[in-house]
Amino acid sequence: MTHPTTATQGRTDRDRVTRTLRVLMLAQFFPPDIGGEERHVLNLATELVRRGHRVSVATQLLPGTEPYEELDSGIRVHRFASTAMRLAGLYSDAARPHHLPVPDPALTGALATLIERERPDVVHAHNWIVNSAVAVRRGRSRHPFKLVLTLHDYSNVCATKRMMRAGVPCDGPGLARCLPCAAGHFGPAVGTATALSVPVMRRWKNHAVDHIVSVSNAVADRNGVPGSPVPSSVIPNFVPDRLLEAHPQTADPDLPEGDFLFFAGDLIRDKGVVVLLDAYAALGAGRPPLIMVGRPSPDVPARLPSGVRLHQQWPHPKVMAAFRRSTVAVVPSIVPDSCPTTVLEAMASGRPVVTTRTGGMVDMVEDGVSGLLVPPGDSAALAAALRRLLADPHLRDRLGAGGRERVLQFTASSVAARVENVYREVCGA
Repeated sequence: MTHPTTATQGRTDRDRVTRTLRVLMLAQFFPPDIGGEERHVLNLATELVRRGHRVSVATQLLPGTEPYEELDSGIRVHRFASTAMRLAGLYSDAARPHHLPVPDPALTGALATLIERERPDVVHAHNWIVNSAVAVRRGRSRHPFKLVLTLHDYSNVCATKRMMRAGVPCDGPGLARCLPCAAGHFGPAVGTATALSVPVMRRWKNHAVDHIVSVSNAVADRNGVPGSPVPSSVIPNFVPDRLLEAHPQTADPDLPEGDFLFFAGDLIRDKGVVVLLDAYAALGAGRPPLIMVGRPSPDVPARLPSGVRLHQQWPHPKVMAAFRRSTVAVVPSIVPDSCPTTVLEAMASGRPVVTTRTGGMVDMVEDGVSGLLVPPGDSAALAAALRRLLADPHLRDRLGAGGRERVLQFTASSVAARVENVYREVCGA
């Protein structure tokens, strides 16, 4: 029996990874539960299937979902009961039990079995669910696989994942700061355990992950990725190419006939909801309606300025239609959002976007070219930017066109190829 030489084996490996790859995506939540991270995982999996790869997704079995389904695109979705689900009382939203900051015992066992059955070339984990994949790998999985981690937030160093402390951006991790901050966010027992677990798991990941993808430069820098021993890259979130196609406008009774401002996202303080309402009130008489769509929260004041219309979550096509009809799209986050898809969706719609000069937004929007940037938390600056756009239709058209040009760098066809290259690199290593 002959054996391949090293050079021949190397060519065989390279040939294999240029053809079909078996990819297992790990996501704590997945549609029908929809947020920015969930939509990114779905879009990435869909694009990888379109490019000829075999893709499965492993996620939590949430109420109203089935343990297994195959989507029309060919994506196979496996849903498992997790230990986190049994601890629902620890979460402010029992319907969304986030993955633990350590390996989840139930998910770890389920993933080990699934990996043995699916035999993926690459396991691509998103945020803390990677901890369960790390446990599988360090437990000497019988099937060897490469492990890629995408960081969508600051969970590599921050127990609350937000890099915010006392309502302002945090300077960086440290037990003296993290322990009281996490305790205030989660409660004393859970907060302390989470704050202590994050640095321990970071060291584990440094020995088990083959590549770290950060969705923005802010995420990479604040998570300390450039200084870690793990190869890394910055690859942003993206929107499907079809969002750039022409879409006929249709009547919608929930949308005004004329000008209006549009916000889509969780209706919480972190997303700048209170700042936006203050800025909107400051616009004074003659201001156009403000349409706000998203999950409700107690952060929304009981009394709203006249002209504000609140709606709970809409289907994504309806949100996109609202972006295309809007006069100005507003994304006023006060936290350093990592890479908010809503900014990209507004840009793809050809509408001028006003967002804040923090987090991943500075990677996405060039101030005065593809949108306007204002300081986070500054309602006066936000109001001034809105007045400027409402008064100048030529500026609106120019920024809308600039946004559509800029978003070409954030489409599925552009970004998925970069993720695919990461898979090829780790499989060929």
